[in-house]
Amino acid sequence: MMAGFGGGTRGYPRSRGRTWQRNRPDRATLGIIGTICAVAGFFALGIILGPVAVVCGWLAMGRTWAGDRSLPALVAVVLGAVDTLLAVVWLAGAATPGNGLF
Repeated sequence: MMAGFGGGTRGYPRSRGRTWQRNRPDRATLGIIGTICAVAGFFALGIILGPVAVVCGWLAMGRTWAGDRSLPALVAVVLGAVDTLLAVVWLAGAATPGNGLF
């Protein structure tokens, strides 16, 4: 018997709850990150933070519209889309000769 090398699992078995490897954020975290990006995108860097919010929200919803959705994920997708649309309109308005929205 190889004592001292940790060969057995009798003393400390793997925890019952989380047995998978955590190398990426879970859905709740992605939803919260997406919501934060969407809200921050209204104030700065909307053209970047808007699509990031949409992607985070979409991944948090499990890449599908069916099934149960968490509220932060849905908020992230909707606000991210609005944020992206406003940023594109603002960029299109800034490129006009009048240099304004109208």
